Amino acid sequence: MSVTAIDPNSPTSITTREVRSKVKTSVSPVEAIRQSFTMAYRGVLKIRHNPEQLLDVTFQPILFTLMFTYIFGGAISGDVSSYLPVIIPGIMVQTVLTTSVVTGTQLRDDMDKGVFDRFRALPIARLSPLVGALLADMIRYLIAVTLTIVMGIILGWRPDAVGTIGAAILVIACSFALSWIFALMGCLMNKASSVQGVSMLIMFPLTFVSNAFVPVATMPGWLQTFVSINPISHIVAAVRQLTGNGHVGMPVVWALVGAAAVAVVFAPLAVRAYMRNT
Repeated sequence: MSVTAIDPNSPTSITTREVRSKVKTSVSPVEAIRQSFTMAYRGVLKIRHNPEQLLDVTFQPILFTLMFTYIFGGAISGDVSSYLPVIIPGIMVQTVLTTSVVTGTQLRDDMDKGVFDRFRALPIARLSPLVGALLADMIRYLIAVTLTIVMGIILGWRPDAVGTIGAAILVIACSFALSWIFALMGCLMNKASSVQGVSMLIMFPLTFVSNAFVPVATMPGWLQTFVSINPISHIVAAVRQLTGNGHVGMPVVWALVGAAAVAVVFAPLAVRAYMRNT
């Protein structure tokens, strides 16, 4: 067997320097956006092939709506129909915001499996897998919001049609902003179970110690002070206002300002942690 040596000076030979000069080293913003949506489509495909991922966003709104309505309706508002305008917006906010915790747990799980290491070898924007994962989770938020609204209507809730659409958009936007916090936790913590445990430890007090389920006037004075500054309370008040009469008042403004502030603060931190880990 004979071996033929390749002359590096030959015009047909390829050098490393020539290859590097032709390799694309940057991605345009338009390409990065398109790649992010492609990664979001990957997330949708994961849900399609593993529909059990939707168990929480399908059963939780139904169970919580039925339980809270029939357990607390008579005690708090006197009857179920009077309690529905109070509880449905609260369930909507509580369910969707809690669902955003999955963003951090799935992100940490994918990192542990080496998925993002494979993405790093692809000629795509490094941020597109992260942004795509957050965009894909908006499908989960939409399902949870829709089921909560449908359950409320079945039980007799009659919200303002246009205001309900606005409320759904508001809740999804706030959940997307909040998901940056859990994405940061997914990048910083070592296990998906740790992300879920700490996230729930934060979310449960925030959602239950709010105006989502009971009147604030029935709480002790010191607790009313916390409820008044709780961002969840502002979102719930905004959703009640929109679904009640379609009016856009200060609660809606405060909810949007809070969501924007969370995104501005935690999105760069999550991106920095993600870039350091991948």
